Amino acid sequence: MAKKLTHLDAQGRLRMVDVGAKKPSQRLARVRGEIVMKPETVQLIAANKVAKGNVLEAARLAGIMAAKRTGELIPLCHTLNLTAVDIEFAVGEDRVQVEVQARIADRTGVEMEALVGASVALLTIYDMCKAVDRSMVISQVRLVEKRGGKSGTYLRNEGS
Repeated sequence: MAKKLTHLDAQGRLRMVDVGAKKPSQRLARVRGEIVMKPETVQLIAANKVAKGNVLEAARLAGIMAAKRTGELIPLCHTLNLTAVDIEFAVGEDRVQVEVQARIADRTGVEMEALVGASVALLTIYDMCKAVDRSMVISQVRLVEKRGGKSGTYLRNEGS
């Protein structure tokens, strides 16, 4: 049996899902993504020599701010009171990987907040480095963990 779309009513009209009857629970979402670039660009980031400033700290702050505003950006997302957003970076030879973990004690999940946070962090890296490298590619943004609510825990795309 196919699952039905929760953001549509019986007449096919868009609606915000009513989560009022759900009990609040601890929820977590973890998202990963990456931006591939020239090795010279990675070296500039690692040495903190990009003209616009500290790329990774700017990306961290932008990602946190974006996660907090997800309800304003995605039309049917609930506005959530996040308890934490953590952003970590792994600098490789030709890429920077980002991992965002969002947490909340609430009635709905936080995967959209983690996805938005990771996407904006990666976009910030692109913006700060585009003057030296226009070949950058943002990719592999995906949910790798979701915990809480009735879904329990599931993992996917844990590798790479």
